[in-house]
This record gives sequence, C-alpha cells and structure tokens, in this order.
Amino acid sequence: MADLDSIDYFSDLDLIPDPHPYFRHLRSIGPVVELPTHGVVAVTGYEEGAEVLRNHEVFSSINSATGPLPPIPFTPEGDDITGQIDTHRGQMAFGAMLVAQDPPAHTRMRRLLSGLLTPKRFRENEEFLVGLADRMIDGFIDKGRIEVVADYAHPFATLAIADLLGMPEEAHKEALKVIGDLPGQIGAEKDMEHNPLGDLALLFYGYIAERRQEPRNDVMTILAQATYADGELPDIMEVVSLAAVLFGAGQDTTVRLIAAAMKTVAENKDLQRSIREDRNLIPQFIEEVLRLDGPTKSHFRLVKKPVKVGDIDVAPGTTVMLIPSAMNRDPRRFDDPDTFQLDRKNVRDHLAFGRGIHGCIGAPLARAEAKLTLSKLFDRVDDISIDATVHGPVDARRYDYEPNYTQRALRNLHITFKKR
Repeated sequence: MADLDSIDYFSDLDLIPDPHPYFRHLRSIGPVVELPTHGVVAVTGYEEGAEVLRNHEVFSSINSATGPLPPIPFTPEGDDITGQIDTHRGQMAFGAMLVAQDPPAHTRMRRLLSGLLTPKRFRENEEFLVGLADRMIDGFIDKGRIEVVADYAHPFATLAIADLLGMPEEAHKEALKVIGDLPGQIGAEKDMEHNPLGDLALLFYGYIAERRQEPRNDVMTILAQATYADGELPDIMEVVSLAAVLFGAGQDTTVRLIAAAMKTVAENKDLQRSIREDRNLIPQFIEEVLRLDGPTKSHFRLVKKPVKVGDIDVAPGTTVMLIPSAMNRDPRRFDDPDTFQLDRKNVRDHLAFGRGIHGCIGAPLARAEAKLTLSKLFDRVDDISIDATVHGPVDARRYDYEPNYTQRALRNLHITFKKR
C-alpha cells in the first residue's frame, strides 16, 4: 500500500478490501483534513459532518454521487457560485437526479415523492415482501448453500421496489435486467451520464403515460396522477425520473445492507444465536450493522460560499467528502467505536442513511427488507456460516468488494446452512 499521507483515495485499489485503516489515519490528523489529490477536503468527524449535512445554504448536493470526478465544468467565480451551479447543472453527472438537487427544486420533488411513499403503501408492500421472501427461500433451501448477493439480495430488492412503485407483475422480469453501474466506480470504462437510469425511465414511461390517459385502480395510477403541493401536475418525465431514481437507490442500499447483515451473523455464531433466540433484537442488530458496515463509504458536497469546515477555511468550488464509514466510528460520539455492540444505547445516531433534507427516503424499506430476511431465514435454517471453500478459513478470510470509492459493496457472499 502507498504511503497513507500521499495515497489517492479515488484510484488506489489497495483501499478497497478494508478502508478503515486509512480513515483512522485521516482522523489521527484531525476531524477535517485536506487530501493531497483533487483539492478535496475530507470529513471524518461526526459533528463536523452532521453540520455539513444540515447546511444546504452553503453546501450544494450537485456532486453528491460522484465527488471530484469528473471535475466541475466551470471555473468558480466570486463568493457565491450558486448561479454557476444552476447554469451548468445539465452538464454534470447525475445532475438531473433527486440526490443532486438543491432547494427549492429538491423540496418540491421530495414532497412529491413523500406523498407517494405513505405508511399505507409501505404496509401493503410489506405483505408482498413476506410472500416473496418465502418463495425465494423455497428456491434454495434444499441446496444448503447460496450466494447471497446475486441469488437473493439483488432479485429480492429489485422485486420489492418494483412492487412498491406498482410496476405490473408481468414487468418484473424486465426489471430484474435493469441493474446499472454504481457511481464512484474506480476504473470505469465509460463516463457517467446526466441521468444514467435512462433505460429504466423508458420502462416506466409507458405505464405512466397510459395511466394518465386511462386511470386504473392501482399504485401506478397514483404515481401517474400525483401533483405537487400547489396542485400542479408534474411533467411526465419528472415523474418517470423520480420513479427511476427510487428504483435504483432502493435496490442498491438494500442489497448492500442485506449482504453486510448476513456476513455479520455468519461470522459471529454467538451473535447469531442471540438474535435468533430473541427476534426483538433484530432491529438493534440492523442499526449496529449500518453503523459499522453501512453501504455508503463516502458522499460529497460542493461548497457554494466561503465557509469554515472544522478548523479549515474552504473556498467556493471545493469538494467536501463526507465519510459516513468514519463518522460512524468517531470515538467522540461512539464508545469503543470499532466493536460491534448489540446493546449500544446511541446506535441510531449513526449517519449511514444521511441526515437533513437528503436523508435516504428509502431507509424504511431497506430496514424492513433486512429484518424480514433475517427473521425468515431463522425460521427455516440453522447454523448460517461463511462458505470457507470460497472465502477461506476463519483466520484468512477473502472477500471481494466493488472497486468503488463511494460504496461499500460486497460483490458476492457465499454462505452455508442446515435446513430445519
């Protein structure tokens, strides 16, 4: 591994298997650190990061998904670059997506989406998930082993979000094919598009357009006829884009969480026994998994106005890298932060799903899917273990993660079990 003081976080593959030694190195310098590459300011401190997340007046989300790569397509001028960001938004990767929007556009779009994802809709979706989990477990339970990511988590999460959005069941097979590249991929062969979920948008367009012309008694009609708070009917492509974004985001977050949770229970038999015997511990278990091994390693903000982050003065146009994986292990916030504690009192303080106006809107779905997966598996199998023939023995495990600087994403997880 290269010297930690000079390493390029955005390209060094040595950091992929375990980035935490690097994050601890940054924290040893300070909670806010200037990196040696790309002019990036990195935040490992919990309070400092939470403040950035709250302050959308100074920090734009335009580069949230990609950070400094590619660079912003303009030269910052003056003490407020808000106008430049608005002018060039169409040239920036992910610029059309909700995750990259700033108020007031973000507020308007988020309220539209919140009106669709009601508690009633989540309850209806959970009924679908119960049957889906049983059907998927039926498909592999007699084998005594499974690759969790491709053979369970991805199809489960994809079909769950398809149902939540009311995609007709005959389209579910098509939905399973629409899995794009993650933002932040190291060595990606193609540039990220303005909206990389174009193929998925086409899938939704026909359904939305049809139901605007001929409403039905289904969820897709509710989506098609949803209005902004002022009663205005959105342009059809705005609705399609929102549906596509939710589809992609709900899929990725849930897959990573399920994989991390399964890896944790398979590696720790005492912990597995505890939550198997007391299912009321599963929610707390999920939160501690999110804190220690959440799906997001880093995300970003672009500074709009001169500001101090921690003790560092930061100029407009600077990329600030927020590192939830490090902020969630800040010893100033969490006692013995590198240790898994099932009884941790302040575990829900973690920032795995963000904070503020850009807090993950799909977090309830991700939690529900992970909890249901564990509970159903505990009902039907015993002795969930890591498959040592693939990942190696206990003292020499080998896990393959996506070469990505934003996501902590297991490429595969092979487990074994005994049918009950």
